[in-house]
Amino acid sequence: MKRNKFLKYLNDNDCVLLREGGRHSVFYNIKTGRTSTVPRHSEINDFLVKKICKDLGFEFKNK
Repeated sequence: MKRNKFLKYLNDNDCVLLREGGRHSVFYNIKTGRTSTVPRHSEINDFLVKKICKDLGFEFKNK
């Protein structure tokens, strides 16, 4: 999945950018209070996308 598309998906699911790290962006889910890191690759593996969503407290649903 393209990073820009995934970031839009995160924003649509109540996640906001908390801070920028060295090689990752840290996102925070407002509803669950959980955080996860998103790498700055142009493509993000589907397995990693599902893990990040799980870490943030919601299930990934491919549209």
